[in-house]
Amino acid sequence: MIGWLKKLYYPIQAGHYRLEKHSIGLTIGIICAAMIGGFVEIAPLFTIDETVEDAPDMRLYTPLEQAGRDIYVREGCYACHSQMIRTLADEVDRYGPYSLAVESKYDHPMLWGSKRTGPDLARLGGKYSDDWHVAHLIDPRAVVPESVMPHYAFLADAPLDTASLPARLTALRRVGVPYSDAMIANADRDAAGQAQPDSDGADGVFDRYGDATQVRRFDGKAGRVTEMDALVAYLQILGKLTDAAHQMETAGMTPETEAAQ
Repeated sequence: MIGWLKKLYYPIQAGHYRLEKHSIGLTIGIICAAMIGGFVEIAPLFTIDETVEDAPDMRLYTPLEQAGRDIYVREGCYACHSQMIRTLADEVDRYGPYSLAVESKYDHPMLWGSKRTGPDLARLGGKYSDDWHVAHLIDPRAVVPESVMPHYAFLADAPLDTASLPARLTALRRVGVPYSDAMIANADRDAAGQAQPDSDGADGVFDRYGDATQVRRFDGKAGRVTEMDALVAYLQILGKLTDAAHQMETAGMTPETEAAQ
């Protein structure tokens, strides 16, 4: 077997070596390779309407949740925690239904990947209490002794920058996230209202984002809205923007049966 591979390898190596001596031939080869790679990446997009699921119940991130997502990205949490459950049986058994493309339709940037120093967080929402998340972020090893995660205690003392939220939501609308004018105009007020259930702004959050929106003191403290509030609010909504994946699981859908339909 090894001898046969050597007989195949050496002519290819010699041909490539000769090609490198001719700039025009090498340029043509590079162009051909790029065309093939580009076709492989672009061709599936022509069938995107058939492959991406529809989710009529899909809802938007609230301003507080979006701020938490920005903090999640800023602190590099995505480098250790992917948000993509693959179709492998052990992943589905551990984390829940495999991830659907539609679940990330409002994610900019999307956080899919397979690099995991810590567990996948695609369906983390509601798995633990707010108090657990706060304690875990303040001192990870106090909750999970074997954890190698750095601590984020400073988030509990950092006031959330709500003044920039209208501009952030405006930027997201430009790339396709359907925030309304009212959502953008009230973004800073809604962020404060979601973390302060006794405030006047709480009712506006329900009006603009639905009655199922989680409104409470995520960091357990009254008085001001912190970055801890925002990050915990984001973690508690992961996997809960739509119920499409669970509906497919209930219907007995698999990647194979989905592709066959």
